[in-house]
Amino acid sequence: MNQCPAGCDGTAGAYRQMEQPKDVIEKRRQKIRELQESGVELFPNDFTATHTVGDIFETLSAPGANEAHTPPHTPGDSDDSAAREKIFEKAGTFAIAGRIMAINRFGKSSFVRMRDRTGQMQAYIRKDKVGGEAYDLFKKLDIGDFIGVSGSLFATKTGETTLLADRFRLLAKSYRPLPEKFHGLKDPEKRYRRRYLDLAMNAGTRDVFLRRTRLMASMRRFLGASDFMEVETPMMQVIPGGADARPFRTHHNALGIDLYLRIAPELYLKRLLVGGFERVFEINRNFRNEGISTQHNPEFTMLEFYQAYATYEDLMGFLEKMIARVALDVCGSAQVLYQENEIDFGAKFARLDLVEAVTSIGGVDPDITKDAERLSAFAKESGIRTTGPDGRPLGPGKLLTKIFDHLVEPRLVQPTFITGYPVEVSPLSRRNAKNPDIADRFELFVAGREIANGFSELNDPVDQKERFLRQVENRDMEEGAVYTVDEDYIEALEYGMPPAAGAGVGVDRLVMLLTDSPSIRDVILFPHLKPAESK
Repeated sequence: MNQCPAGCDGTAGAYRQMEQPKDVIEKRRQKIRELQESGVELFPNDFTATHTVGDIFETLSAPGANEAHTPPHTPGDSDDSAAREKIFEKAGTFAIAGRIMAINRFGKSSFVRMRDRTGQMQAYIRKDKVGGEAYDLFKKLDIGDFIGVSGSLFATKTGETTLLADRFRLLAKSYRPLPEKFHGLKDPEKRYRRRYLDLAMNAGTRDVFLRRTRLMASMRRFLGASDFMEVETPMMQVIPGGADARPFRTHHNALGIDLYLRIAPELYLKRLLVGGFERVFEINRNFRNEGISTQHNPEFTMLEFYQAYATYEDLMGFLEKMIARVALDVCGSAQVLYQENEIDFGAKFARLDLVEAVTSIGGVDPDITKDAERLSAFAKESGIRTTGPDGRPLGPGKLLTKIFDHLVEPRLVQPTFITGYPVEVSPLSRRNAKNPDIADRFELFVAGREIANGFSELNDPVDQKERFLRQVENRDMEEGAVYTVDEDYIEALEYGMPPAAGAGVGVDRLVMLLTDSPSIRDVILFPHLKPAESK
């Protein structure tokens, strides 16, 4: 079996010292000109990869081939080298394609580390195997180029499984150098702006988005197994409904009307309950023309699901099970570490009434919560704004929730359901049968932030219209929000909507928790930023 040159440890080693970018770019362009003049195709599409890197190691891990997938041996350890060579010989030949991440050249041979979507693998390019012309071409390649390599396997002296190339093909030439390996893209804004480089260089970033994909698939499986139907509803709406938020506005030329990017899909999903689809869900993009923070992005992903003949209490139990299952699928455990706090999604989630939470956790005197004037005075003393943008005083329900947001929410580390929200802040929720001033509603908090919101749905068209009219009357109290009566939705309710419950889950925030990401921008592939030139 062919081995690497004497003294070579068989690894790709560190990146070559990066030169100044302008110099590197000019040298690359010179190489490109030379390649083009010699008739080399820079961007062919005629190489077929028969395997991925993952496929190769999976093959070597199959029963009877375990020796080939053992940790690297120390130099000179060759007790099972003969057995390994037989396994490699039996494995046959492979053709893989990927980006060059490192090159070590040794005159007439080179080690190159390649990466595809499944991982990295070392290939060994020898002049006497691939031919002089091909090897001369290889010498003009750079880190960042894409190549295809075919050949058989062998183990280096350190035991690293390596592909011995009998053929290689340039698949795409890179005009610019990748960031230097050890310094790379550290500045968060640069990482967000050039996410493609962040993904190319940082295994941690790739893992975040692989986990995000697994999370989405897990939610879909769980909902599908529970007989929920996935649907799609309009992203451009005549009336933005389903939440209090400032919308983005656009104009439809053919219809000659203004439209709004949706702030929530809720009212359309509930129309489907009227139509007889009793369990529906949508993983949807929502748009809110509001602030940006570590927890807020103007474009974000929500899961919303609605179930006929269910209550908000049913959905709390359902969410507990779904989130525990998703955590297990994504992280391998229902216990996850987030920003040095261990979050237990496997235990039963705590449940607290809003007033109980404000008094027991927030330290507010229970008598204050029963007196609107004292509640307003307490909020003002706590630095909480007690009036709306128009100067009108906030109602006791809004004051109570603002006090909760200020004093309690940051302290809710373990998963906690908060119930007993005032109807004043729950315009689409069913009133509680025993106390009509509060709604049959919950919000789920984890690690000091809201993760989900749900309630038993209001299906009385008269009550719903009155609440819409009240929103319109008080529209100035939510700056920038658009309030109008959705008469089409009211008409749909008049045909009859079954008793139901619905919930929305902040997908981005859940991904943050399951990937230990401190900012929502870390879990969105291309977060919104100001153009660089306008900074």
